[in-house]
Amino acid sequence: MKRSATPYLFLLPYLAIFALFWAWPILESLLLSFQNTRVSPPVWNLSINWGRILGDAAFWDALRNTVLILVIQVPLMLALATALAVALNSQLLRVKGFFRFAFFAPVVVGAVAYSAVFRLLFNQNGAVNAFTGLELNWIFDPVGAMAVIIITLTWRWTGYNAIIILAGLQSIPKDLYEAAEIDGASPWQQFWRITVPSLRPVLLFCLVLSIIGTLQLFTEPWLITNGGPGTATTTLGVYLYRQGFQNINFGYASTIAYAITLLALVFSIIQLRLFGRES
Repeated sequence: MKRSATPYLFLLPYLAIFALFWAWPILESLLLSFQNTRVSPPVWNLSINWGRILGDAAFWDALRNTVLILVIQVPLMLALATALAVALNSQLLRVKGFFRFAFFAPVVVGAVAYSAVFRLLFNQNGAVNAFTGLELNWIFDPVGAMAVIIITLTWRWTGYNAIIILAGLQSIPKDLYEAAEIDGASPWQQFWRITVPSLRPVLLFCLVLSIIGTLQLFTEPWLITNGGPGTATTTLGVYLYRQGFQNINFGYASTIAYAITLLALVFSIIQLRLFGRES
């Protein structure tokens, strides 16, 4: 046996598992998207699912809800995360380790647990109405339910992105700030002229990850509002699940999955074109 084959033999178990549990499901779902799976056995029909998705009002409703969350929640979360990272990086802050853990902790909390807590908090008889004096039925109001989803996502992911941005902040040379102070730049000017441009690659990384995560969003709308009321919080992920595991239409669910992949690809390319040239 040639010595050059030795590393491939060591990699062979991983490559076999990778091909079986990662590559094959992706290829199989692509094949399913071109089949009519509502009959047994499935039959090839190249246009049945891809033709349906273009005229499916429920799909476009789910896409609209997903984009709405993306447009409101992602910029809000990144702005809060940047402000939080600057605060966590301040020399005036004591016990930094505690605060960094506290803000990162929501990411490690189980999705079912915190979703149940948020559903209770925003119940008509929950703590939010009791504290604010409102009588809004958040979960069963279209606008209120969307607001709960956005608040929940912001609560969970702000600290996670803040820790990533904090790592970017700590890589900025302090010489730049010292030179800016000598030139008379105010802290606000230093933030916009030094901090934000230096953080551009990190912010772009967080933005692309957040967009991909939002396009795949399933857990919070499913556990808190069940996609409702009506279809007010039905995201692409929820719609995919309903088609695949409630309507048992795996062909159409696979088509939705690939549509989400294409959207993530388009959004990522746009972001990289607009903001990532110098990065």
